[in-house]
Amino acid sequence: MNSLESRNKARGAKIGNLPATMTVASGRFLDALLRLFLRDLKVLESELGSRDLSLRRPEYPNLASSDLGIFLKAFVGLYLRDLRVLSRELIPFLLRVGMQPLLFLFVFTFILPRMAGGNPLAAGGGSAAAAGIDFGTIILPGLMAVAIMFSGIAAVALPLSSEFGITREIDDRVMSPLPLWAVALEKVCFSAMQSMVAALLVIPMAYFIPAKPVEAHVANWFLLALVLLLASLLAGSLGLVIGSTVNPKQIGLVFSIIVVPITFLGCVYYPWAGLDKIPWVKYGVLFNPIVYMSEGLRASLTPGVAHMPSWAILTALVFFTAALSRWGLNGFLRRVLS
Repeated sequence: MNSLESRNKARGAKIGNLPATMTVASGRFLDALLRLFLRDLKVLESELGSRDLSLRRPEYPNLASSDLGIFLKAFVGLYLRDLRVLSRELIPFLLRVGMQPLLFLFVFTFILPRMAGGNPLAAGGGSAAAAGIDFGTIILPGLMAVAIMFSGIAAVALPLSSEFGITREIDDRVMSPLPLWAVALEKVCFSAMQSMVAALLVIPMAYFIPAKPVEAHVANWFLLALVLLLASLLAGSLGLVIGSTVNPKQIGLVFSIIVVPITFLGCVYYPWAGLDKIPWVKYGVLFNPIVYMSEGLRASLTPGVAHMPSWAILTALVFFTAALSRWGLNGFLRRVLS
């Protein structure tokens, strides 16, 4: 009996000590797990501090070299995504950018010249008419400028008006590993590509539709490329301003009271030099950015038509592009962060 009791006591002692042993072991395990968690948290904080936070802070710090690859991949990814969406809507895009210049050329350079009275817009054309320059040659650069402007505004302002709406689709874009200003820059760059395509589509129309062939030749390829690039970026920047500052419900009103007037007063259908007899209009339209787009394309495509000096055109394009980009970027950041 004594030996049996002693064995039972020893067994009870082991059983009684088991919870204490498990408590010590579990405590050591939790302590090790806590140390691992704190170590991983410190690594995560350092990664966020060096990458993600630096990419998203609105004060735009300089990107580290390790972040440049992420920046470029995300930027190109957004661009290719928009390009993929555009490729699915290629026919509507071509109709949107080509319908207005097509109809204008068809009516004013194909139908009216074949009528008995001729084209009333070409009558009394001043120095251009005296030099034998046809109306189609005069309006070719202007129609290209209109195509650039309308395409740039439509490619940025209209999507932004819906993305800033109730669904807040813009939040999906700003979650990419890019600074906020780069998201806005991608929209402007993508719209610039569309604007240049729209402008180049006008050239074959102007050669095949008018009754009298258009007399246009590239006098300066570098000037043409530079004007196309600056004008396209300017149009995208203006679209960014409209899309980020105007209420989505008022987008249609903006086109009626802003876009259409600046188009008709943008030296599209007449050269700026032809306004000599109306000096208050001649100098008043200098605040219109489409004037410099039209005159820049006129200087590079139809040098026989009187135009502004190239240095004045390029200076104005750079100024308006920088000013509208800054304005649009501030409005974009304010709408996203609000």
